[in-house]
Amino acid sequence: MAHPEAIYNIHEHIAKILPHRYPFALVDKVIYFEPGKRAVGVKCITNNEPQFTGHFPDRPIMPGVLQIEAMAQLGGIIALQEPISDGKGTFFFGGVDGVKWRKPVVPGDVLVMEVELTSWKQRFGIAKMKGKGYVDGKLAVEVKEFTFALVKDAQ
Repeated sequence: MAHPEAIYNIHEHIAKILPHRYPFALVDKVIYFEPGKRAVGVKCITNNEPQFTGHFPDRPIMPGVLQIEAMAQLGGIIALQEPISDGKGTFFFGGVDGVKWRKPVVPGDVLVMEVELTSWKQRFGIAKMKGKGYVDGKLAVEVKEFTFALVKDAQ
């Protein structure tokens, strides 16, 4: 079965929105995007990623913090575009609450992530989001609340 078609791919779109580059670019493609509200993205987990040389050599597992970071980057795709922002500035973590891991994510898996904007306080540049990650249709990771700060560059 083929992967769903990309709305945004890494080279033509995602790299123009997010500042992350290899080895820290963790969204391979976006397959659904609702501006200012919701995105669904994909991270294909491969055995040649640098974290697997030490986490763990005999049983490679994608570190939970990288799963959270991948979802945060997907959240950045929502926040760094209209109608939330003009894409200028930097999007930082402010907090993460209610994280639960349900199953290991390992090389060969496809992590399908869903992130939804739940609150945007434009005056303060604060966004709240929630997210879930699935492997083979089964919940692998869940975040009840991300908090992000959009910091505008000095003019």
